[in-house]
Amino acid sequence: MMKSELQERFMQWALNIILLCRDLPNAIEFEVIKKQLIRSATSSAANYSASNRAKSKKDMIYKRKIVEEELDESIIWLEFLNRLVNGWEDKIQPLSREAESLLKIIVSSIKSLR
Repeated sequence: MMKSELQERFMQWALNIILLCRDLPNAIEFEVIKKQLIRSATSSAANYSASNRAKSKKDMIYKRKIVEEELDESIIWLEFLNRLVNGWEDKIQPLSREAESLLKIIVSSIKSLR
């Protein structure tokens, strides 16, 4: 997969997270989760883009580790939503699966760079 294709996957995934969050209830617990989830998802996309402009291999690994951490955090927030909101599995599960897929790609990339 080319870097531009993966960048597009990150971008689309983050946008889909934002759209999901728009539809969540306005209760306080969801406000906290929405902010954290949007922050971690968009950070994943932005940091992946930054990693492609790294100045060195060490810099690229560092930036991809940030992507890994942000994806992991996003997966946790999606799991909170999955447990809190009944009947939303069909909306949340595809986003969780994509996050897991992106995470596997990033972890593999980090291993290859080392």
